[in-house]
Amino acid sequence: MKNTCLTGLKQFVRPNLIKPIVKIAVAITTCFALANPAFAADKKANFNIAWSIYAGWMPWGYAGEKGIVDKWAKKYGITIKVTQINDYVTSINKFSDGTYDGCVMTNMDAMTMPAASGVDTTALILGDYSNGNDAVVLKNSTDIKDIKGRTVNLVEFSVSHYILLRALGKNSLSARDIKIQNVSDADVVPLMKKPSITAATLWNPQLSFIIGQAPNIHKVFTSKQIPGEIIDMLAVNTAVLKANPDLGKALVGAWFETMQIMSKNDTEGKAARTYMATNAGTSLADYDTQLRDTEMFYTPAKSYDFSTNTQLAQTMELVRSFAKDIGVKNADDIGVQLPDGSVQGSSKNIKLRFDTHFVKMAADGNL
Repeated sequence: MKNTCLTGLKQFVRPNLIKPIVKIAVAITTCFALANPAFAADKKANFNIAWSIYAGWMPWGYAGEKGIVDKWAKKYGITIKVTQINDYVTSINKFSDGTYDGCVMTNMDAMTMPAASGVDTTALILGDYSNGNDAVVLKNSTDIKDIKGRTVNLVEFSVSHYILLRALGKNSLSARDIKIQNVSDADVVPLMKKPSITAATLWNPQLSFIIGQAPNIHKVFTSKQIPGEIIDMLAVNTAVLKANPDLGKALVGAWFETMQIMSKNDTEGKAARTYMATNAGTSLADYDTQLRDTEMFYTPAKSYDFSTNTQLAQTMELVRSFAKDIGVKNADDIGVQLPDGSVQGSSKNIKLRFDTHFVKMAADGNL
């Protein structure tokens, strides 16, 4: 069924190993919720998962193609089809309209898209966070405070927008001190070659291209300075997961088996990462470089520890504030349930849940 809910949404796709980010619709409707009432799913045996290209999500393609997902699905008597979607926004739209039972997305996109549009969404696996993949850059300065009065080129309402606002706030500046020029991700690199363009916010691999093209371009703020805030995760439909808990077990099992393989520096590990790099149109060296700027949780214990850390609550409050800043007017009416059961926003309208139950099972060896 063609989705007509987010007709005002502009779509941005990052090629190769670029983190997929979306311009968020300012006016979000609830038609997804009408099509997908909470907890209305039935028990079933066949499931569909969508993923898009980014360093931290390439393992899903490998797990799907190499039979790891099939192995875990068979263990629980189900089938799981893993599908690559080239357009990140399309993948989330199709998750929201029920075409897919699960989809990779960032924590803020889960909040501002499916959750905000009424789809009860569960963060099943927190797989990594950006730890240098995103940055604010300036020409002829190494000080973020010199951004004042400049026009900053970025993909508006994306993670780039988020990190810019965080950089400003951490340095006694505000959005009033700069101007934002909305550009596509593909245009940032050539634009920065122009003498008149002196500031940008962007992500890898464009970030590495920008830094390498001129000695006077400097990173003045990176995601390393806000560790743990830009989270990449697999989200699933809450109703589907509740009716079919074996789906959660199979997905978590397949994911961490893949993590175990790719984290090794032996022949098998290098072959896995080479496959992922090739699938993304890049080299193993480039892929490994991006992984170094991606804090991967290679074991269920590390994912669980991160998910249950008190920082997650602080991060999601920042995400809720960002949603309000960019115009998601119903942000306060969306309930976000944290792993300890506490709720931010409305406890009567929980639409985003962080569920650590299945990852804990994996950590304890109970899958």
